[in-house]
Amino acid sequence: MEKVLEVYKRPYNPRFPVVCMDESPKQLIGETKIPITTAPGKIAKYDYEYKRHGVCNIFMASEPLAGKRLVKITERKTMTDWAYFLENIATLYSDAEKITLVMDNLNTHTPGSFYEAFRPLQAKQLWDRFDFVFTPKHGSWLNMAEIELNVLTGQCLNRRIDNIEDVRRETTAWQEYRNKHKSNVNWQFTADDARIKLARLYPSIDT
Repeated sequence: MEKVLEVYKRPYNPRFPVVCMDESPKQLIGETKIPITTAPGKIAKYDYEYKRHGVCNIFMASEPLAGKRLVKITERKTMTDWAYFLENIATLYSDAEKITLVMDNLNTHTPGSFYEAFRPLQAKQLWDRFDFVFTPKHGSWLNMAEIELNVLTGQCLNRRIDNIEDVRRETTAWQEYRNKHKSNVNWQFTADDARIKLARLYPSIDT
């Protein structure tokens, strides 16, 4: 936890950007009956029944200090899907010397995923572009990309969408708007705060 909080204290440096990465499933849900649209003095009405059309995956990368984010919608979230997304991040930060990537310990988030997707030389080159910083177990709240995912859901995807292409169009429009306005996260939680508020989680040393 303190390692992540230390990373968040770094000043903005385009040569060494701090990027947070997370992912989340999105159910594709369709209507079984035509909704009743709004009219003067009347609210929209939807039937409680719905039809499932599968699930897609949302990859989110966010650079909080720059107010920049990258969203990618995939059909799955395999090792190769993750590796290709990190290739997208590396391309976005092609001028950076090293990218610090904050993420959780999901079993696909390993350098081995690069070797599943790319030839060894390319895999090693991509691996070397990143410095991985992992959030602790049960500490996903430390990942600012999770905040961005919550904003995306609340502003854009908190409704029934039945196909992946519509999800892609909606998230692309959301990403462009947020990036244009350089929307960022005002992170204020520090290691000093943690030592006070989460004192029970620290080892007790008898003196």
